[in-house]
Amino acid sequence: MVTSRIWFTAAQKAELWERWKNGQSAAAISRALERKNKTGVERIVVLHGGIGPAPRRRALAALRFEEREEISRGIAVGRSIRQIAQGLGRAPSTVSREIRRNGGSQAYRANRADRRARERALRPKPCRLALYSELRWRVAQKLALQWSPQQISGWLKQEFPTHQDMQISHEAIYRRLFIQTRGVLKKELTAQLRTARRMRHPKSHNAKSGQGHILDMVSIRERPAEIEDRAVPGHWEGDLLTGANDTHVATLVERNTRFTMLVKIPRKDTTTVVAALAKHISKLPEELRCSLTWDQGKEMHAHKRFTVATNVQVYFCDPRSPWQRGSNENTNGLLRQYLPRGTDFSRISQSYLNAIALRLNQRPRKTLGFQTPADRLQAVLH
Repeated sequence: MVTSRIWFTAAQKAELWERWKNGQSAAAISRALERKNKTGVERIVVLHGGIGPAPRRRALAALRFEEREEISRGIAVGRSIRQIAQGLGRAPSTVSREIRRNGGSQAYRANRADRRARERALRPKPCRLALYSELRWRVAQKLALQWSPQQISGWLKQEFPTHQDMQISHEAIYRRLFIQTRGVLKKELTAQLRTARRMRHPKSHNAKSGQGHILDMVSIRERPAEIEDRAVPGHWEGDLLTGANDTHVATLVERNTRFTMLVKIPRKDTTTVVAALAKHISKLPEELRCSLTWDQGKEMHAHKRFTVATNVQVYFCDPRSPWQRGSNENTNGLLRQYLPRGTDFSRISQSYLNAIALRLNQRPRKTLGFQTPADRLQAVLH
């Protein structure tokens, strides 16, 4: 099995993982550690799936290096095992076993004994997925359906509330996917993750730039409190998802239930966008047509025409503030699993978009207590 021992001391590896966690690139880390190229850093990071290993700690009852040095000195001056043990405050059997497993009195050396003890301690605990085949099968099945590890973990807790062997944390699932030396879940399943990434990367944040002033717009700061606290259904967040060749799909997310609708947009001009959104929104029950929160994109310049057609008030976010449409931004990220960057949306039909929305609405969400948006919307309507 490949190991990560490639010319780095323990202190350097600790620094490497700290820098990786802080978002530095492999090249930057290599320069900081005075390496000629980034290959060594990349090999360590890939080997561990981008997840820094937990620092090693000795068991409290284990012999320390200083104690092994005392044993070595005691042997050298001719002390008996009982005398050495008494000086260390250890049982004679502990000292006897230590000497015997490291070559006996004639060959015992503290450095070598301590190194061998650390090597023997490398006994990774079998993970739950490796031990329980039914759990492993269910996790793999849900990953194939493009459920996220967090959704799978939450669903298992609800499905098997009293069966601990059928529960697992989302972090454990990620680790078995990314750290392939464990060989528990097939590497191909990482392609089913929303980001399709094959290792963990440090988080980065991107913000949209402002799109210009819109006449007579109503600021999000004037939005009523009932919309802010998500207490009442019927309030939506919207945005345009951009594809190849300047093609677009409108995404609409209901704030209370996280129910998602996708709208095919032939062109990005405000007349086309507003007409398409109005046609889609008008199909909803009246109690689900209350407000829409959008960013300051030019496609909503004709927002007053939209409000007249649907009786839905439009509120606009502050510039460069995507978090003010947090549910919509998160959903756009989820949609990239089905509509990856570079997709030409002009080749996608509205029926296909409806199928994607259905798949998304039938996935359990942590923020809904692992209920699905479809179930939550059904409960609201009844």
